[in-house]
Amino acid sequence: LAGSGHIAGVINPPNPDRPKYGYWVNEQLPASPEEWYEGAAKQEGSWWPNWQEWVSSLNDAKVPARTPGDGALTVIEDAPGSYVKKRIA
Repeated sequence: LAGSGHIAGVINPPNPDRPKYGYWVNEQLPASPEEWYEGAAKQEGSWWPNWQEWVSSLNDAKVPARTPGDGALTVIEDAPGSYVKKRIA
């Protein structure tokens, strides 16, 4: 469970210069989310290093990064895309 909304928990990578994010851990799996949270301990920083360790334990094989435009889909525009920059009033 991460703090500061889904963007902070998913998008923001570890940054020791700005340690404002945290996450909660609990090895127990009680019946309700409330019980889980009551027994959880907050960890400062990003959950990314823990996730990386876990996912690497399942399979640490690496593959080359895909090159945009090499597949069946055509590149429309450079990232992040104009739709990201639009504001809805």
